[in-house]
Amino acid sequence: MVVLRSALFNLCFVVLTALGSLIGTVIGPFAPRRIVALARLWARLNLGALRLLCGIRVTVSGREHLPPGGAALIAPQHQSAFDTLVWLTLLPDCCYVLKRELLRVPLFGRLTRIGGMILLDRSGGAAALRHLRRETLRAMSEGRQIVIFPEGTRVEFGTRARLHPGVAAMQAASGLPIIPARTDSGRRWGRRAFRKLPGTIHIDLVPPIPAGLDRATVMARLESAFSRPAEGVENSVGTAASGFVSDRKGRE
Repeated sequence: MVVLRSALFNLCFVVLTALGSLIGTVIGPFAPRRIVALARLWARLNLGALRLLCGIRVTVSGREHLPPGGAALIAPQHQSAFDTLVWLTLLPDCCYVLKRELLRVPLFGRLTRIGGMILLDRSGGAAALRHLRRETLRAMSEGRQIVIFPEGTRVEFGTRARLHPGVAAMQAASGLPIIPARTDSGRRWGRRAFRKLPGTIHIDLVPPIPAGLDRATVMARLESAFSRPAEGVENSVGTAASGFVSDRKGRE
């Protein structure tokens, strides 16, 4: 049954992604700001399908650490493709830091540029870091909430990975606090897994890392935040209309 449910969700995901990309390609050149709204709808529909077809619910703790509006810098763990969906539903104007290779994906790649995402050449060295700083300031001036995955790629649940210092450079350029976010999404939707296992995915936002610290201290605090498991919240219920995310108070 899990295999069948997962297959149905995967089909739904492909159809919604293709349809969204086509619509975005048509409206994008004329209304670029609508792309983010379209992406948010796409994410909510996919998360709703994930709940209905695969029985996966989501809880969020510590949402009080997010600012009520305006620019923000969020640094979540990255274990699953789920993580690239959920922040579109949690933030009013999400801006992802994405690998530049995504530009090669037909339709979707062009939409990442139109939607104002930050595209990073991971092999670009110092030039890529300067570009990251400039793009951070651009997104900040637009009042967007920037999401960067410090691990740089999806990491298996329970596995630790080296954190990349780009997030510290972004903080130094912007003066924004870094809001770490733990997750256990890989338990339900594995890194490259076909099967999506029923249960609850937990997202745990923890107290921000303030600006003004040296890079080593910032990375050490982020490493410490990621070293603890995401906080489990029992008997949680969400709704598909809101990305089936329910909020609980977080504890560090």
